[in-house]
Amino acid sequence: MLGRKSAGATQVQPTAPVPAQTIRFTTPVVETPGVFILTGWLWRFLRALVLLPAQFPVSVGAVVASVAAYHVGGWAGLAVLWSVVDLVLLVWWRRWPRSFRDRVALRALATWRRLWVYRRHWQPVLVVSGLAESYLERQYLPQIRGVTCSAWADRVRVRLVAGTSPADFEKRVAELAHGFGAPSCRIEVRGPRDVVLEFPRYDTLADPIDALPIPEEPDLAALPVGICEDGEPWLLRLHGTHVLTVGVTGAGKGSVLWSAIRAMSSAIEVGIAEVWAIDPKRMELSYGLALFAHYAADAESAVALLEQAVAAMQERAERYAGRQRVHVPTVRDPFTVVVLDEVAFLTAYHPDRDIRRRAENAIATLTSQGRSVGFCVLAALQDPRKEVLNLRNLFPDKIALRLDEASQVDMVLGEGARDRGANAHLIDPELPGVGFVKLEGSPVPVRVRAAFVSDADIDAMADAAAGVEG
Repeated sequence: MLGRKSAGATQVQPTAPVPAQTIRFTTPVVETPGVFILTGWLWRFLRALVLLPAQFPVSVGAVVASVAAYHVGGWAGLAVLWSVVDLVLLVWWRRWPRSFRDRVALRALATWRRLWVYRRHWQPVLVVSGLAESYLERQYLPQIRGVTCSAWADRVRVRLVAGTSPADFEKRVAELAHGFGAPSCRIEVRGPRDVVLEFPRYDTLADPIDALPIPEEPDLAALPVGICEDGEPWLLRLHGTHVLTVGVTGAGKGSVLWSAIRAMSSAIEVGIAEVWAIDPKRMELSYGLALFAHYAADAESAVALLEQAVAAMQERAERYAGRQRVHVPTVRDPFTVVVLDEVAFLTAYHPDRDIRRRAENAIATLTSQGRSVGFCVLAALQDPRKEVLNLRNLFPDKIALRLDEASQVDMVLGEGARDRGANAHLIDPELPGVGFVKLEGSPVPVRVRAAFVSDADIDAMADAAAGVEG
């Protein structure tokens, strides 16, 4: 029947018209004439030739002098010239070794490492680590402005690509260190688009440090407690601040505590400084009882000692009110350091809630009000989490020894410390006392190692203190 569709017929639905393909404009590819390429190469060669004397004056001068000597006297003249140079260098090295090292040896090393290590691997390392930028199919790399060498590290000064920031480098310190074969890498910002990459050539803190000599007139704001990675003394400030040392078991917290006590022991003997010690483990500070004005071990006596310190601080503040703004250590008002080993025992781990509350209140009062009147809290802790110690922000100065987790580095030293090279979670367990600190006036973490104060050293200090009291 007409008008009747068959059962197997397929209905064709009307479809929307297919839109025309979007017009795309592409950059035409034009082959660059060879003469322009050769001109570019020639320009770069001439520019490098002109800048060579400024970049490598000693090398260029040596080559020019050698050519002149050969032109004047032939091979004999060249041999005489270099014999005289070798003799002068030998006398310089033997007579003034430090000057020779700074002006000759380290400069020659810097030239060698700039060419063989950094210039040779610069592009592949930065491209693979994601620090190369691209724009309009052209690649832009940060430029090496110079390389200097110290006795222990290379410092590579870099000019950043416009539009990038030092934070890009700070996030790639591990890649840069491995790329250039260095133990670590740290970033120092010198100015706009101007940063310095510091690559240690070897670990200067690998060997233990014996107890340092006791200063006869200690500076309580700069106590020598160890050495920094660059070989300079590590000076720990106590007067006018509070210090929190964080590290896992065996990280060397005791070395920091005892090095600080040892450095101020002369002041303790004359009575212008005193230590109030709290030792929950009874295994760390108990060796030096004669050095302490007060000592507590159990929880109740420890909290009572903290509250006694708060009362003494408030009494001194009452006397200073309206009369004195800066504390000067004297026999009447000595600089008082409350050394608190394993502070979490009182603030988090003790089962008595009242003990924890009283301890937190006393520590909070001391750390928030004690600096101006000559009271300092020097505390040690294993776990830096807020639930363990929610008062950590009241400690202006913090020391990060070996830690368990990468996230704990920023908890201790502040946001971004790990990006700047403070890899405290990667410290070798065989290096107790090694850690990172932020020195005053610099956001860059510094790697340090505290000196090891042995039991014999502590006994000698305690005997000396007991003799003075006797």
